[in-house]
Amino acid sequence: MKEIGKKSLKLRLACFLPVFFIFLIFNVQAQEDVIKVETDLISFEATITDANGKPVRGLEAKDFKIFENGIERKIDFFEPIRKSSEESRPLSIVFALDVSGSVTNEELIKLRNALQDFINHLADYNSYFAIMSFGMEVKTLQGFTNKPDKLEKTFSKLLKEQEGLSTHAYDATDDAIRLLQRKAPRTGKNKLMKRAVILITDGFPVGDTVTPRTVIDRANDSETSIYTIILPSFSRLQGNQKPLPTPLEVSGLVERTGGRSLYANDRNFEPIFKSLEEELTASYALAFYPSDEARQSGKFYEVKIEVANGLKVKQNRAGYQVNK
Repeated sequence: MKEIGKKSLKLRLACFLPVFFIFLIFNVQAQEDVIKVETDLISFEATITDANGKPVRGLEAKDFKIFENGIERKIDFFEPIRKSSEESRPLSIVFALDVSGSVTNEELIKLRNALQDFINHLADYNSYFAIMSFGMEVKTLQGFTNKPDKLEKTFSKLLKEQEGLSTHAYDATDDAIRLLQRKAPRTGKNKLMKRAVILITDGFPVGDTVTPRTVIDRANDSETSIYTIILPSFSRLQGNQKPLPTPLEVSGLVERTGGRSLYANDRNFEPIFKSLEEELTASYALAFYPSDEARQSGKFYEVKIEVANGLKVKQNRAGYQVNK
């Protein structure tokens, strides 16, 4: 009986082991595919506008060309943001709000209402939001969520968050990007995530521990676009003339990450957020796999995106570098 049991065990092992190794091989290959998509794919965000500066939707991959150091590359991945919570690319946004004392209670109440409308308008998209405040300290008031009730409660807390002295705008943006890196993965369900930071401030950073250059580099590495909303009380309005640029705008933080700087109207913030909503949801993801040379050289490769019909392209970074 013992001999029969041993033979039976050997027979079972002989049948099981080939199946196990086949499963293991396919499992490893699947993991390698995931790793390749996560690490090798070079992706860019592009916002397309017409002659009047209005974002253009409905474009297809055939409408775009992408050049690496002047040489046209095949587009391996293309996807717009669609108005469908399940099928659309994920959209993750961090709000970073200035509570340094330069923002009045009246402005905060108007902001809260405008932000709630903004979030409601994006409910039809696969969107998630986090909220930070900053003054002398940077605080995460709400992690990523798509639940309106949680966000509404957090906005109500903002009225109690005011603190004076410093305005750590660059530190707040840096922390917001880090939060996106930790909690908003680059890919989800085989789709590239759209990452953005919306910085609402007076435009005059004070006391930061990180430099604008560091923040720009981190934003480019994490494929994050920075948008700023300059509040009316501190936008240095010159009558009917265009406001003087703030130090935040001069830093290049917005321009070099493919974002946009907007000036809020002291009577109504809603048009600003409507404009922002249109731009964020009219974004296109384009990506390609780097050449073997690019993987090995460690050099910076300039990338330029072009589109037909004389439309204007705004991309989130100027190129890429594969870190060895």
